[in-house]
Amino acid sequence: MQFVVFYSSDPSALPGLQAVYPRHAAYFQAFAAEGGLIGIGTFDNPAVNGSMGIFTSRERAEEFIAGDPFVLEGLAVPSEIREWNALTFGPQDSA
Repeated sequence: MQFVVFYSSDPSALPGLQAVYPRHAAYFQAFAAEGGLIGIGTFDNPAVNGSMGIFTSRERAEEFIAGDPFVLEGLAVPSEIREWNALTFGPQDSA
């Protein structure tokens, strides 16, 4: 079982998101190194369509949200945490 969180933001928040992104990136890279984050990324046109994170547990998702600079600065709004029953079919090109 994995856990998914979607982030949304107002398109007017883009300058703030860009300014805070280095802190957000350092945060998610450290979180991934600890093993709590499976994947993270934006959808096309992220200022409109947002982003998504996949976590190893509900607790790790909650912890991530609680410390994420985007959330702390009021630039992104997380969705409810959703359980995800992923089906995988072998190696995928990540590009």
